[in-house]
Amino acid sequence: MVKHNNVLPNGHFKKHWQKRVKVYLDQPGRKLKRRLARKAKAERIAPRPVSGLLRPAVRCPTQRYNTKIRYGRGFTLKELKEAGINPKQAVSIGIGIDYRRKNRSVEGLQANVERLKAYKARLIVFPLKGGKVKKGDSTAEETSAATQFKGEILPIVQPKAKIETMAITEDMKKASAVRQYKQERATQYITGKRRWAKKEEK
Repeated sequence: MVKHNNVLPNGHFKKHWQKRVKVYLDQPGRKLKRRLARKAKAERIAPRPVSGLLRPAVRCPTQRYNTKIRYGRGFTLKELKEAGINPKQAVSIGIGIDYRRKNRSVEGLQANVERLKAYKARLIVFPLKGGKVKKGDSTAEETSAATQFKGEILPIVQPKAKIETMAITEDMKKASAVRQYKQERATQYITGKRRWAKKEEK
């Protein structure tokens, strides 16, 4: 017998619920598959770095996150020009290019130029055809001793915020920040009223 003001039982038991259930019993197999895929890719792109192209260091958008630095899509043409790298050459030596990004600050531009120069100093360029060493290629000794780089290329280090400290003086102890704040507000208010009064008089 049904009691109280409850919903009448109308169970939907004729749905094919087993078709709508997804389980991840193949997770260990997928883990192995991903590892083998990473290994195959590393062998395919050797002797180039495993992590791919060199990316710039850029600021995160919006005021909330702009204190953090992350990897960008690619370097701007201005940054490549400052570092003395041709854009066509940059693609061939593992440097990402972003044609849309613009340099908004001198600090960001200089940081990425230094990043490019540091990469270029460590770079080993293999000869293109037949082992003939041309201008810009590395020597035979360097290429024979080269190994595939694993890990992040020039990893980004987050800048630490500097906290400045100072000794508290007696004048600071006597002063009241709340009183000063209220005084400034009152001054601003009365200054505005006087300005409007002068305009009305004219």
